[in-house]
Amino acid sequence: MREYDLKELTSLKTLLSTEGIGPVLFLNLLSKFSSAEEILSASHSELKSAGNIGNTLAKRIIQAGKKFRDFQTETENEIDAVSKLGGEIITFFDTDYPALLKQISSPPIALYVFGSITEEDANSVAIVGTRRPTSYGKRQAERFSKALVENSITIVSGLARGIDTIAHNSALKFGGRTIAVIGSGLDVIYPSENKKLARAIAESGAVISEYPLGTKPDAQNFPKRNRIIAGLSRGSLIVETKINGGAMYTANFALEQNREVFAVPGNIEVPQSEGTNFLIKKSGAKLVQTAQDIFDELNIFIDASNEKREVRPPSDLTLFEQQIFEALSSTPIHVDKLAESAKMNTSECLVHLLTLEFKGLVQQHPGKTFTRTI
Repeated sequence: MREYDLKELTSLKTLLSTEGIGPVLFLNLLSKFSSAEEILSASHSELKSAGNIGNTLAKRIIQAGKKFRDFQTETENEIDAVSKLGGEIITFFDTDYPALLKQISSPPIALYVFGSITEEDANSVAIVGTRRPTSYGKRQAERFSKALVENSITIVSGLARGIDTIAHNSALKFGGRTIAVIGSGLDVIYPSENKKLARAIAESGAVISEYPLGTKPDAQNFPKRNRIIAGLSRGSLIVETKINGGAMYTANFALEQNREVFAVPGNIEVPQSEGTNFLIKKSGAKLVQTAQDIFDELNIFIDASNEKREVRPPSDLTLFEQQIFEALSSTPIHVDKLAESAKMNTSECLVHLLTLEFKGLVQQHPGKTFTRTI
């Protein structure tokens, strides 16, 4: 069972419950203060001097701080409820928070997780699309899901009807991992017919949400949810979608974050292909016909026997960064040993590790140990 720092988690939730504070402003404040607790105890003038804080918001933060005990009781109750559900709360500052998700412009500060997120999930591809797929779309969703999971790629999707459901089911069917990102509380699975699927996903992957328990699947939640789908993934595959479909939000978020977008070309006579064909024509999405097209773009090499997977170092690395990248693996290694393997001193190694971490290629763990994220 996860151990929580109750005071820190309460401080986070107190701030995030304050009107006007979202992930971006919260992280900006943390660059000026050492912790959420320090923000809540700051004076009016200290808050205003932090930047982007007006009189009204500074007063709200101070008022929220005065209700800390009430928030602490709520947080204790929430931890208990999430635990009884079999889930946990992961914050932006926990070591198991997904490294790829940290890199987006507005990362969720807290995630409610049913199941588990593992190091394997650093190699994830989103598969999303219309709730009303054609038979062609259904075939492609299953075909790509099968090929990806058979090569140790985790499938990320949104648990919606149609393409999302097919992607999740196919990943499970062929023995792979899959992550479902939902736009409601973990106790309010939507659509309701996917409750059984959500439980199956949690057994070999994860169902996650940024929304507290009890949150209903309101329409405004889903565009926000889609940024997490794109953020968890190295690339997003759009199978079928109308020009104004929800999958277009995922594609646009991915493009904004400089992540790869792939699209399956479709029949120009059906509305389900409008969005995918538009993405290929106007938005720079990569037209894909096989999973190999995705592997090529993501620098993932699959050997002919399909027994092992090798990740090529990105071409834009410096010589020193490449030496460190090649010395890393999915097994944590201490910085001193890593520096020795890369033939440089520890301080130099740490500088290059920081750069690689910013590029999303390295994740730091407790005890100054590091792994590749891809």
